[in-house]
Amino acid sequence: MAISAIRPPPTGALALPRRIAGVLVLAAIGVMLLGVFLRYVMVPITDALDMDPINFYWIEELGELLLAWLTLIGAAVGIAERAHFTLAVVVHHMSPGVQQAVHTLNYLLIALFGGLIAWFGLGLVRLNITLVTPALEINLGWLYGCTVAGGILIVLYALASLRDPIAADHAPADVRE
Repeated sequence: MAISAIRPPPTGALALPRRIAGVLVLAAIGVMLLGVFLRYVMVPITDALDMDPINFYWIEELGELLLAWLTLIGAAVGIAERAHFTLAVVVHHMSPGVQQAVHTLNYLLIALFGGLIAWFGLGLVRLNITLVTPALEINLGWLYGCTVAGGILIVLYALASLRDPIAADHAPADVRE
């Protein structure tokens, strides 16, 4: 299987979600490293010096928020870039018309799944809009809002993929018959 060339930076509708996902990855790594530092370095120091402990319980909440947004936005970007795992066992033996029909059905199912995520996520946002997290007191609507944003992006990118023909780079080039 050939390794594809490095893609140029995206332009248009995909550029902003990819940048947001990149910032979320960096922020999540930074927050988790800070949590490790505070837990395993600063706690023993404050204990040894008989100081008040550092409150770092907010790190778990912030990390959860960042990872939730990263997961849903990253899933949508993966759909737009066709980066998710595909398994071509039988489809490549079918006629091009049937392959296109399977391709269309797959992306319609992905769009339906994204719509369900957004719909039920909106219900979660409405249900939890008055609640806040214990440490940071962030509205829980922000946590569950990632399902709405990610679901909508999944729908949009899946429907946009319907216009594209079956990708040549997803054809099983290394299949031996």
